Amino acid sequence: MLHLQIDDHAGMPVYRQVLDQIKYYIASGILKPGDRLPSIRELAQTLAINPTTVVRVYGDLEHEGVIEMQHGRGAFVTTRSFRMTSAQRERKIRELARRLVVEAAQMGAPASQVLKAVEEELEELCEPEEAGQPLRLPRLARAS
Repeated sequence: MLHLQIDDHAGMPVYRQVLDQIKYYIASGILKPGDRLPSIRELAQTLAINPTTVVRVYGDLEHEGVIEMQHGRGAFVTTRSFRMTSAQRERKIRELARRLVVEAAQMGAPASQVLKAVEEELEELCEPEEAGQPLRLPRLARAS
């Protein structure tokens, strides 16, 4: 299942947050060609956002060739969609880690608190995994 998270304090439009997260899940291989995305209504309700926002996200993803809308069936990941290489994944993880560290430093948080928070989030959000296997996030959520 997809785990999308909306951060009302991110300073980034909800539309962009949803778009980027879906593209990330496709690029990382969590969403594979042929996988069905949640319906517009279902995703809007789950994330507590306007359905028009989801329509815009899905429309842009379809325009980019990332997903395909099938009338009466839903939205599906296309076979042409992009898959992230291990080097690209490493860069993205480092970018996200740097952003976390910078923001934590700006708040004056000690490194131990940051590491503990990351470990706790991994334990809470991720299904049990074997060493070296990709992380799997089990749910959709909205950050408050």
